Amino acid sequence: MAPSDHPTSKGQAWFCTTGLPSDIIIEVEDMTFHLHKFPLMSKSRKLHEMITEQETNVTSTRIQKPAERDNDAGDGDEEIEEETEEIEEDQQCCISFPDFPGGSETFETAAKFCYGVKIELSATNVAPLRCAGDYLEMTEEYSEDNLISKTERFLSQTVLKSIKDSIKTLNSCKNVLSLAETLGIVQRCIDAVAVRASAADPSLFGWPVNDAAIEANTRRKGASRTGGMDSWFEELGHLSLPLFKRLISAMKGRDLSSEVIESCLMFYAKKYIPGISRSSRKASSSSIPSENEQRELLETIITNLPAEKSSNASTATRILFGLLRTANILNASEASRTALERKIGSQLEQATLDDLLIPSYSYLNETLYDVACVERILGYFLNGLEERLTTSIQGEEENSRGRSAALMLVGKLIDGYLSEIASDNNLLPEKFCELAVALPDQARLFDDGLYRAVDVYLKAHSWISEAERERICGVMDCQKLTLEACTHAAQNERLPLRAVVQVLFFEQLQLRQAIAGTLMVADVAPGDIPRLSILDGGEGDRESGEEEETTGVVGVARAQEGSSTWRNAVRENQVLRLDMDSMRTRVQELERECSTMKKTIQKIDKVGKHGGAGGGEKGGGWRSKLGCKFKTQVCDSHEPTVVEGRKGRGHRHRQ
Repeated sequence: MAPSDHPTSKGQAWFCTTGLPSDIIIEVEDMTFHLHKFPLMSKSRKLHEMITEQETNVTSTRIQKPAERDNDAGDGDEEIEEETEEIEEDQQCCISFPDFPGGSETFETAAKFCYGVKIELSATNVAPLRCAGDYLEMTEEYSEDNLISKTERFLSQTVLKSIKDSIKTLNSCKNVLSLAETLGIVQRCIDAVAVRASAADPSLFGWPVNDAAIEANTRRKGASRTGGMDSWFEELGHLSLPLFKRLISAMKGRDLSSEVIESCLMFYAKKYIPGISRSSRKASSSSIPSENEQRELLETIITNLPAEKSSNASTATRILFGLLRTANILNASEASRTALERKIGSQLEQATLDDLLIPSYSYLNETLYDVACVERILGYFLNGLEERLTTSIQGEEENSRGRSAALMLVGKLIDGYLSEIASDNNLLPEKFCELAVALPDQARLFDDGLYRAVDVYLKAHSWISEAERERICGVMDCQKLTLEACTHAAQNERLPLRAVVQVLFFEQLQLRQAIAGTLMVADVAPGDIPRLSILDGGEGDRESGEEEETTGVVGVARAQEGSSTWRNAVRENQVLRLDMDSMRTRVQELERECSTMKKTIQKIDKVGKHGGAGGGEKGGGWRSKLGCKFKTQVCDSHEPTVVEGRKGRGHRHRQ
């Protein structure tokens, strides 16, 4: 074909403008190609045979028509002209390919190749062209440097050496899947991706589950082209589910790192399942699969998730929670949901409060959030922590510190979750207590977060009984409340009396310990700085304490002139002593109120026993009628006995 001779397309017809009239018409799908026999017959054995067969049939027809014309010699010149036109039309072959691999676009490229036009092979068209070459029998034996050999060289030398190109070619096989399977193109692409992914540096893969990260990687000019990141996850998202499953299976068969496999799975899920990310409720693909297709895809993702903890756990955990919410909506299998909960439990310390707020999609749950699901996830976390503790080698301090840090992070997370769900009117006290005491004591350095949740629950459930209030307050340890929390709790009218007394006692105890920590000073120079004693008692003790404090301050000033440390210590000591005196006054007032209450109850008991008016019950029925459950002894902070501390979460003694 001369340089000026270019094929053109007019509507649904395709013409090759060589200056010669076309002598063959080939129909592919809805396109009609007006071509020439010789270029096609020189490259395609199949077209050569089909054209030869048609020409043979046309020749036999042409021999028969003149014989018929001799029999009708008197019909005139007009009939002869019509017959001549019919013969010319019969000389033009017509061939139809209703099932041509790759359709009209692929046939057009193959036709150009037959005409000698240089074609540009790419990862997206090489598989259909390879199938077209096989369909048209464009072999090397029939013609040198034919289409089959050309496409095979491009596949082996270019496509299969790149992960991204291999996935592109694999994706292009979906329209010619049957023939591509027969020719081995699909399996070769899958094997190439698995091999090159396993040989690549894991650091190149990153974690492309974030849309912003994907865009940044796409725009990056210096991206590696040797099988690294290179945005090949984007091409992965175009694969059909059957091809994607085969690719993941091949990756797992080659012991590919769990990080890469998990990245592929999560990116594919984020691509096709809407609602995985709360920031983007719509699927990133233009066509959203049906509910059944989403369920099948979701269960495929969950089944293939590695059991190991994710390397980028914070991002992975967020997506895992998204998968769990979707599994609840789509009513996925119980096994799939259990596997997801177990996977989340292994890295729960990386979750956020927003992750835990899983809505209740079942009509069986009355609460707004799925509290039972969070309980199960927490159970898997604690079981995994115990297993790691059992299997770890003794003396591994680093692992021990890691477990303790994870446990405290989860403790803070659960306290925040309790505060969030405590305002739910349908949350039963039993459920609240079960979740609150599920964590061991070492999970909380302070119980301030737990106290906040208790306060929110009591405020939202003002109708619960006194016994239930005491049970709710029993989940926290008053000894682990900070001074700020103790001060708030001592003035909290929602707390039962018993809890307030405990808080006041431990608040005073903490004040004394704080003062002791301030006054006990290490010896800077033996004999130069006198020790300051802890002060407590009546007026005489307070005066002697002030003298000792003055002496101590003078000694410190003499030992370290100009040092502000001692002045700050003395100033803090004075503030703490004032706070302690104020607290002692408040406790004494409470003791007097308790004493007055005791005397009043005793008088009522006597009237009930001897007066005969409603006093028929034994043992002071007035106390039981009024619901008084405490002993009538006066609470005295100076007595040696105090409220018994918690011996363990969930096992508390009522007084």
